Amino acid sequence: MSDQEICKDINSRTVRIALVDGTQINACVNIDRDPGYSRLSDLVSSDREPFLILMNSTMRKPGVKIPETHETLFINKEHILWATPESTDEV
Repeated sequence: MSDQEICKDINSRTVRIALVDGTQINACVNIDRDPGYSRLSDLVSSDREPFLILMNSTMRKPGVKIPETHETLFINKEHILWATPESTDEV
């Protein structure tokens, strides 16, 4: 089963996140984790939980050429500089 198939088993969105230290992450996040939270901005801005749970992530740290992969990654929301949904449009 591919990462994309795993992400489709739940209502997820592929996202790109930048942290304050320059780390960039591509991952899946469960959009409908809580009722009323159907957008990435809802999850990031909510103060209900201090962490954003990411699945099937690829993390690129500044100055490190080889990216790290993680099945599950917990990110403290206070360290998120920006987050954006990945475009599903073909170029």
